[in-house]
Amino acid sequence: MLKTTPPMGWNSWNTFGPDIHEQLIFETADAMTANGLPEMGYEYLVIDDCWSLKERDKQGRLVPDPEKFPHGMKATADYVHSKGLKFGMYSCAGNLTCAGYPGSFEHEFTDAETFAGWGVDFLKYDYCYHSPIIPGKYLYRRMGLALENCGRDILFSACSWGADETHEWIKETSASMWRSTGDIFDTWESVKKLIHQQEKLHPYNGAGCFNDMDMLIVGMYGKGNVGLTGCNDTQYKTHFSFWALMGSPLMIGCDVRSMNDRTREILCNRELIRINQDPGCRQPVKIIGNSRGEDIVIYSRQLAGGDLAIGLFNLSDSKAAARFNLDELGLPYSTGRTLELKEVWTGETSRAVNSTVIAELEPYSCAVYRAKVVAS
Repeated sequence: MLKTTPPMGWNSWNTFGPDIHEQLIFETADAMTANGLPEMGYEYLVIDDCWSLKERDKQGRLVPDPEKFPHGMKATADYVHSKGLKFGMYSCAGNLTCAGYPGSFEHEFTDAETFAGWGVDFLKYDYCYHSPIIPGKYLYRRMGLALENCGRDILFSACSWGADETHEWIKETSASMWRSTGDIFDTWESVKKLIHQQEKLHPYNGAGCFNDMDMLIVGMYGKGNVGLTGCNDTQYKTHFSFWALMGSPLMIGCDVRSMNDRTREILCNRELIRINQDPGCRQPVKIIGNSRGEDIVIYSRQLAGGDLAIGLFNLSDSKAAARFNLDELGLPYSTGRTLELKEVWTGETSRAVNSTVIAELEPYSCAVYRAKVVAS
């Protein structure tokens, strides 16, 4: 499957871990629709690990746990589809999944055909318990080929955590997105770590195969499977802003059945989603600016049509100013041009003066602009 913009949706793992079942999926599909998430672009509902029995059937096929999914996966997929959503599932390149259920190693074509028969539209493919003597690129190439020949259009989400130099070979596999980092947890320290991990991988992002910085923790507040300490709304806003600006897939991880207004506001910021889904899919550029160590981070992306997306991020626990010169964007004084900036969270507009952009940022906060090039 060729995906030309970053995939968007919801995944069960962050909040529910192994505690998934048919009714939860039905209620989540209802809640996604009721909250208008499909209209914002969140189209995939994905079941993660722990959905099957511990052994395959006599024909070597995966079997849904009848206690968790009494009507089977086809019925579950049909319900999700009835809500205008697409249905996603999980498997693994190893003998076992990360939670110890049957993986797809040496069953790739059988499993791809099974998923297609159930009406699956998305496969997250993990990397636990894989063969130590077969390089990962061959394992992901196998499943990619199986999915491409299963008779159904299934998005291939490769989840090898960036291990084994994934960036060097992942585009060989037909994957539409690939996990470029380790797992996320609902802590500010985890968000910061993933932001810094991503810096060297930007050149490998792009249309058809997107760097996946892992699922969103917005709205978890320390609850659920990866809850831990939780974050505050300012930190969640910055987390979402960075993922959107970088062109990462946006996969919601909170319980959408009970999300509050602030969570919905963050996840449904139209301007940030528009930036994330920009058809240019161009590489972000790190801006040097007033470099004060690693806690002040500035990025820019050229958008289709000539606009720029610019993000200034304060990852520290103290108020700080972020500043950069327009020279870094290709707009020196000699061009006779400057930037007209609209901040995507407040809607406030401003103009770069003296070829400089400055933002005073509260702890953990950010400013994200959609900027137009105008005469100075």
